[in-house]
Amino acid sequence: MSHFTKVRTAITDQDRLVAVLRELGFREVESHARPTPLYGYRGDVRPEKAEVAIRRRHVGTASNDIGFRRTADGTFEAIISEFDRRKYNAEWLRKVARRYGRLTALAYAEANGFTVAAEETDRRTGEVRLTLRRTVF
Repeated sequence: MSHFTKVRTAITDQDRLVAVLRELGFREVESHARPTPLYGYRGDVRPEKAEVAIRRRHVGTASNDIGFRRTADGTFEAIISEFDRRKYNAEWLRKVARRYGRLTALAYAEANGFTVAAEETDRRTGEVRLTLRRTVF
């Protein structure tokens, strides 16, 4: 039985988190109002529960579910098994966070009358730089 590790994130918006996971190639991402059980690689129900779940069949052969559970402060923590952390590790979580940040910035820009004038991605670090422009009449 794999041990699940919980990793805190700064992610707060569940719909945006689901969008990021889909951008990263997970076609099926479950989103629930209440935490739902996660399953181990044998199909066994685990004690861990999460509002956002990527089921094991979409994670990889012999994998466990990956989940994101909302914490008391409103942020999500990632729940990833020891086995799956080989691929879905700290670097993968940084990629999730960067894409989440980008979507958050774009949502803020749209809500506040900005347009994206330029977008650059640093190939080495993966950091995204957005240049926003606001037209004032």
